[in-house]
Amino acid sequence: MIRVLLAEDLVILRQALRKTLALTPDIRVVAECHQGEEVRTAAEEADPDVAVIDVQLPGISGFDAAEELTATLPRCRTLFMTSYATPANLRRALRIGALGFIGKDVSPDYLAEAIRSVKSGVKVYDPGIVADAMTYDPGPLTARETQILEMSAKGEPAKSVARALSLAEGTVHNYLRSCIVKIGARNRTDAYRIAKENGWIH
Repeated sequence: MIRVLLAEDLVILRQALRKTLALTPDIRVVAECHQGEEVRTAAEEADPDVAVIDVQLPGISGFDAAEELTATLPRCRTLFMTSYATPANLRRALRIGALGFIGKDVSPDYLAEAIRSVKSGVKVYDPGIVADAMTYDPGPLTARETQILEMSAKGEPAKSVARALSLAEGTVHNYLRSCIVKIGARNRTDAYRIAKENGWIH
């Protein structure tokens, strides 16, 4: 029997997944979570073999929850199941060491087989997402522009960014203007959002 933890914030979807997996004789849902912070504690109590985790969870992200889970219960395998099946998210899942990364549009049979494969140590990655990742566009920003945009988006004023990078404050403003123009954004916040959504900033 494969013991599964489900981490999904949409109640109706989580219930549907539980009922679907209940029809599979060799898989049993032993824990459910709707927030990222709940995953580690639930896993410690239920001792699952596989954690099916959504990337976007309230509180800490599914990625952070999976990292905590791996540190606490390394034998539990992670299978990400998400609507945000982007190349950037796939690469992050790979860095974490997740054995599975699939979209939410898969069939019940595919999900069950993915859980079995992950439990056995076999990697399961959505082929369409892998193909997209192989043709990944690094984006129009230089490494310095990306660094400055990310620091500024975290609330660092231009003066602090300039000091940290040993640059003139005017140079930082020039970099930020360049980011906005290259991306076609309205302002630095919009530029950061677009860069994040496209996986140019991780």
